[in-house]
Amino acid sequence: MLRSKQRMEFSLTMKIAAFPKCYLEDIAAEGGMTVFDWIEQAKALPAEGLEMYEGFFTSLDDGYIRGVGDAIADAGFAMPMLCCSPNFTHPDADERKRAVERQARMVRVTRLLGGEGAVCRVLSGQRYPDVAREQGLAWVVECIEQTLPAAREHNIVLGLENHYKDGFWRYPEFAQKMEVFLELLNAISEREFFGVQYDPSNAIVAGDDPLALLRAVADRVVSMHASDRYLLPGYALEDLRGSDGSIGYFEGLRHGVVGEGLNDYDAIFQILRDAGYRGWVSIEDGMNGMGEMRQSLEFLHRMRDKYF
Repeated sequence: MLRSKQRMEFSLTMKIAAFPKCYLEDIAAEGGMTVFDWIEQAKALPAEGLEMYEGFFTSLDDGYIRGVGDAIADAGFAMPMLCCSPNFTHPDADERKRAVERQARMVRVTRLLGGEGAVCRVLSGQRYPDVAREQGLAWVVECIEQTLPAAREHNIVLGLENHYKDGFWRYPEFAQKMEVFLELLNAISEREFFGVQYDPSNAIVAGDDPLALLRAVADRVVSMHASDRYLLPGYALEDLRGSDGSIGYFEGLRHGVVGEGLNDYDAIFQILRDAGYRGWVSIEDGMNGMGEMRQSLEFLHRMRDKYF
């Protein structure tokens, strides 16, 4: 009941959440930190919600998931989005079937944690060298459409992210580039239970214009990640086009405090406001400590006050 009440209270304006990118491997790869440890630490942050990642959980049993949800609510937060990384481009049909089944299960987990209307992130899959674009698109569209019945059943929204690469994948995102992402998005007509999980920094990593992408999808944005990147000395944005990201993030880019990097957040928030956006914005930050995470959240509060 508490989770639903919190979601209602913040429903009239943009909401601010936090995601612990700095602790991703510590929690998801059993590095000695649990999701409950993160929830406890997050109490010190000026956030209204805590975004979750499917790899944070040691079990998907209802009792365990409800325990996580209770911990989130008891700490004073809502759970606006569950980040999932389905691999819908796997060449093996059985693997794609298993990916759909797991994504449907994660939709139910999203409902248990976040209540009606929460977002369950969906990706296209890995950009396998031997999977042609046309074939990959057909597979992803089929898999997402097979997941939509679960979204409708549980009143959960699937948010397709313009992603770079799940940290535990070998290859970058199939629909990383804006052209492919938009083709995929436009191939799925569903609007109520399917939309865009927008990340401006991922557009930069892809060598695309974050504002051009946002203008193209503004009416379909259902959630957003706020992070920032800056270039190391000696690198230019043009260098991004020469990196395919197969091994890791482009070596010339670093995470930084939101609002102090390459993204034009004034323009981003203007576009969101003009589109009538009232969803969640979640920081992906903290790579240099909790202090920077707080700075990023405080920046988002100032931007919300300015534009919403």
